[in-house]
Amino acid sequence: MSYNATIEEENKEIANRYKNLLKGTYQTLSEDDKKLIRKAFDIAVEAHSEQRRKTGEPYIFHPIAVAKIVADEIGLGATSIAAALLHDVVEDTPYTIDDMERLFGENIARIVSGLTKISSLKKEQDYSIQAENFRKMLLTLHDDVRVILIKIADRLHNMQTMDAMPPHKQVKIASETLYIYAPLAHRLGLYNIKTELEDLGLKYTEPEVYKDILTKIKDSKEDQQKYINSFTGILKEALDKEGFNYDIKGRFKSIFSIRKKMQKQNVTFDEVYDKFAIRIIYEPTSGDEKFDAWKIYSIVTDFFKPNPARLRDWISQPKSTGYEALHITVIGPQAKWVEVQVRSERMDEIAEKGYAAHFKYKQNDVKENGLDGWLNRLKETLENQSINAIDFVEDFKLNLYAKEIYVFTPKGDLKSLPKNATALDFAFSVHTDVGLKCRGAKVNGKLVPLSHALKSGDQVEVLTASNNKPNVRWLDFVLTARARTKIKSALKAEEKIIAEEGKAILLRKLRHLKIGSGEKIIHELANYFGLKTSFDLFFRVGNGAIDNTQLKEFVAQRSGLIMGFIKSTFRRSPSKGFSEKEEVTHKYDALVFGKDEQTLDYTLAKCCSPIPGDKVFGFVTINEGIKIHKNDCPNAISLQSNYAYRIMPAKWIDSTKQDFTAILHLSGIDNKGIVNNITRIISNSMDVFIHSINISGDHGVFDGKLSLSVKNKAQLNKLIDNMKKLEGVQKVERVNTL
Repeated sequence: MSYNATIEEENKEIANRYKNLLKGTYQTLSEDDKKLIRKAFDIAVEAHSEQRRKTGEPYIFHPIAVAKIVADEIGLGATSIAAALLHDVVEDTPYTIDDMERLFGENIARIVSGLTKISSLKKEQDYSIQAENFRKMLLTLHDDVRVILIKIADRLHNMQTMDAMPPHKQVKIASETLYIYAPLAHRLGLYNIKTELEDLGLKYTEPEVYKDILTKIKDSKEDQQKYINSFTGILKEALDKEGFNYDIKGRFKSIFSIRKKMQKQNVTFDEVYDKFAIRIIYEPTSGDEKFDAWKIYSIVTDFFKPNPARLRDWISQPKSTGYEALHITVIGPQAKWVEVQVRSERMDEIAEKGYAAHFKYKQNDVKENGLDGWLNRLKETLENQSINAIDFVEDFKLNLYAKEIYVFTPKGDLKSLPKNATALDFAFSVHTDVGLKCRGAKVNGKLVPLSHALKSGDQVEVLTASNNKPNVRWLDFVLTARARTKIKSALKAEEKIIAEEGKAILLRKLRHLKIGSGEKIIHELANYFGLKTSFDLFFRVGNGAIDNTQLKEFVAQRSGLIMGFIKSTFRRSPSKGFSEKEEVTHKYDALVFGKDEQTLDYTLAKCCSPIPGDKVFGFVTINEGIKIHKNDCPNAISLQSNYAYRIMPAKWIDSTKQDFTAILHLSGIDNKGIVNNITRIISNSMDVFIHSINISGDHGVFDGKLSLSVKNKAQLNKLIDNMKKLEGVQKVERVNTL
């Protein structure tokens, strides 16, 4: 539909929209507030006066709409409304951040700066501009959450008005929305906005599916309303009798959540049994909201039989988003399952408005709520600059959508963690040092591995050791962003130590081989081994992946006259791929399967064409062996739901950083403390882990086997030599089996 309006009509419409903005504000505005908003409005109108949206409408319609979402649906005050009106001024017009600070003060300038995208990056930086923009925006989260709230409002309005855009841009923007903005809205308690963002995201990423579900919802709406009326009619009499002032609403599940359920359970629309919920919103009568909620619960369960496994009590223990409610699933009329949500007016307002409503009710409550705690815990994750932007966004996203479990510390304190979090995640949630030094855990008094998945109600005790260090395998099973970030930082620090040792070893060996140790030689060596940085080279020498034999081969090849001539011709200009930066790059040259990281034959699936480094899984076919699919392959959900028993965990690895299992046979004279001395040598060796140990003594002699995880043969040989030096140890040899 084309846009046609005269300048006069446009000006009238702009004035009307501005009046509506002020009318619908959630918070009461003072005269100073109104002046601030008017000033921001006037500057925004003037700055955007020459601009039009893709639809042909004046551009100012967009900032007004964003400000209205900020005011009405999120419930923020004058500062945020003004910042929302100005959010595109610096990015799209000659105004600068300095102008914003001069005109509106530091607060609004900071918010507008957080909302202004990074327009470009240096080309040599291998970063995603979109990920860098996310990083910039997210870094303001702890200092001023309003930046994110306004950005979510901005994204919502863009999604609502995306019809005029070309299809490829629609898909790109919708995918970004589903990837980060909807989870962010969820995390900040903006459930209505989250639902709308998800549904609009589905509308543009899977239009046919969206239209099909929407049509079916519309067709069944009348029947649904009749059912809701029959259900609520039964309850009303009992609620009225108890003197409750209440409102009962029927709410259809969102299109996106119905689609998700259809995919997850592999069912049709008609087979999704809980497509709608009934919400009872009450005004407290006893002065105790909890008491009233449970009273309403008892009334509902007097009439309808509840499913005890589906009771969700978020009143006694609110979600970390701040959400509070009682959810009961009952068998209603016609033997249909119905979810009943019980909330007070205050709880409902927090569920609708999220973060902003918290502060309205929190003025006299000194106790930190879950959302503040989440923001505080997040600060260190957000400020970790050592990871690249894409990893940063991935790590941050981990904690956005996670369902929660509640576990107890040994002292009885309650901790909230994402569903499927492990004992190691719990250790990092207690303290970074506890996580890094964690060597085991007890769950409900029983010793469990660090990878043990926790369940709600577990009591967890962490066991630590001062000499314990994190290892790269931890990253395979931790779930929380905090744990991943801290492990990665610790591993990087460890890599630096190994690289320092490697540098010293390499320089010593090069002097011994009499070929010099200048920058040119280091450069040639890195190219010879296919590495990008000198740091990579030093690290691999330090961990033994590059040994004496390989260095001698390099020297032999270099000394050949013909090869020398070719090399000097090609290496007059330094290779572009080589740099000095401190980062161990992955070569992803091997694919391993299962917990034991076995190497097996495989073929790559043509449906998704995975490449080294992709997140993948193996699927055991009937005639063609193991096929490798990407985790986000179009066929992944179907394969994993229908043929779960044929799925094999798989991952790409850098073979120079892989662990190998070695089995050693030991024998000798049974001296006092011999086992202690053997295990001390192993624990003092960097990156060596014990899988199993079996040593028995018999009349003064001992015999046993050790199963170890080592990086390479050089490391293993060094370990064997150190064991042989122990008093009493007579024989140490490598064997094939336990």
